[in-house]
Amino acid sequence: MTTRRIETGTDQLQCEIIDRVAVITLKRPEARNALSDPLTQALRQQIAERGRDPEVGALLLTGAGKAFCSGGDVKGMGGRRGNDGQTADERFQTMRTRHHEIAGALTSLRKPTVAALPGAAAGAGLAIALACDLRIAARSAFVSTGYARIGLSGDYGIAWMLTRAVGPSRARELMLLGDRVTMERAEQLGLVNHVVDDAQLMPVAMEIARRLANGPAVALRYMKDNLDEALTVDHATAIDREAERLIRASGSEDHKEAVAAFVEKREPTFKGR
Repeated sequence: MTTRRIETGTDQLQCEIIDRVAVITLKRPEARNALSDPLTQALRQQIAERGRDPEVGALLLTGAGKAFCSGGDVKGMGGRRGNDGQTADERFQTMRTRHHEIAGALTSLRKPTVAALPGAAAGAGLAIALACDLRIAARSAFVSTGYARIGLSGDYGIAWMLTRAVGPSRARELMLLGDRVTMERAEQLGLVNHVVDDAQLMPVAMEIARRLANGPAVALRYMKDNLDEALTVDHATAIDREAERLIRASGSEDHKEAVAAFVEKREPTFKGR
């Protein structure tokens, strides 16, 4: 196992490259990993840089302590919102950039992404988890939109992602009521992919992330394109675009290696090209 530590510029975010997986850990356990300004800035930077890093095949996001991310830092909201010296438009542009460069960047990233939830994923924390391709959760964790409880309407594109994850009716229930959702129900709804015993969370999440990080990167990238478009194009267009991408993937070194490995009855070694 190879490990490389990345300097993030703050002790509120940790990043390590382990076997081609960028493990990004939110580290404000005393605040349930709420999103402070230093944390969001570092997270934006790491998503962008690890997305470009040729030594990274997948991203794994998690939180330190007993939470994934409890969302915005509610304790600091009052003073910051009222006395930051910005106009309404300036505040909008600042917020817009932050949301696009975290949830938007995760959604558009062509490398596979995994969220490992050791505990609460609430508000923006749930949105960030939903922006990842897969979500693995500890049995004791829970999720909640939480916005109604603090008189806010939602951010980071959560309504868009929730609607696609669980359908319009359930999305409305989760947003309007803001109740806690246990992992048993979250798995039934499709909010998480796997629920595991607490002690097994990181081993299971890392195993899945390693498989993705060392998989056929070209094919995985095209799969994500196909899956994204499945919600926006008609069937005939989807068939045409899948065919185009299949032809491109068939010319990759990874495809040739996979075929050779199948014939030789061995595991393939993918190069991502």
